[in-house]
Amino acid sequence: MKIWRTKSGYEIFRVLSGRSNSYLISAKGKNILVDTGKESAFKKLESGINSLPLTGNKLSFLILTHTHFDHCQNAAKIKEREKCIVVVSKKAYESINDGFTKLPEGVFLITKIISKLGSFIGKKRFGYTSFNGDILIDDEFEFSDYDLKLKLIQTAGHSSDSISILVDGEVAIVGDVLFGIFRNSILPPYAENLNEMIESWEKLLNTTCKVFLPGHGREIQRKLLQKEYNKYKNKFRIKERLDKPAIKS
Repeated sequence: MKIWRTKSGYEIFRVLSGRSNSYLISAKGKNILVDTGKESAFKKLESGINSLPLTGNKLSFLILTHTHFDHCQNAAKIKEREKCIVVVSKKAYESINDGFTKLPEGVFLITKIISKLGSFIGKKRFGYTSFNGDILIDDEFEFSDYDLKLKLIQTAGHSSDSISILVDGEVAIVGDVLFGIFRNSILPPYAENLNEMIESWEKLLNTTCKVFLPGHGREIQRKLLQKEYNKYKNKFRIKERLDKPAIKS
């Protein structure tokens, strides 16, 4: 199992990998699950969590980076079992009540075709059990009231409800706004709004994080994110604003 540790002792475990990644953040007796994977991966996810020597509550929070089916199909089950606090973007409010989040358009020709086919199938194949969000994120949210160095920021583009989790100012868990499957590329194969996605890359570069953990594939280093941002910012006519103060968690 892959583990990342911050200087202050925060631990991040990848408790599910393969089709989608799920991460568990552990610090100060609190355990925070990030994303849940597909329903078919529940036993694997549960096994990954149970293998950890966790202290305190098994799960205090469930944070969803966004609500596409492959990231949240187990959210209702986990909320019911663990009685944990579910944190999700306010923009997902209607989707999580309906149990379906619209699939984004494809970026490449093949993914454009797949996306169109998926839109015909819709909720029957890509839906999930509806659930309630306990904390709905509008723009940013800090866990200082829970004595945790975690900060959530909106990182739209792949989907309008996408958020990223900044852990101790060192590691960011970013969902699908970055993609870790393709060598030397972070461009997701699906995106709702490419301009917003590149702006979200800029927002991540304005944090102090050096490692970025995507919803699919391997970790992404800051150097590669900067390279890809420089590559695409002009293509999508993004005005650079990297002179802003760094966002800290």
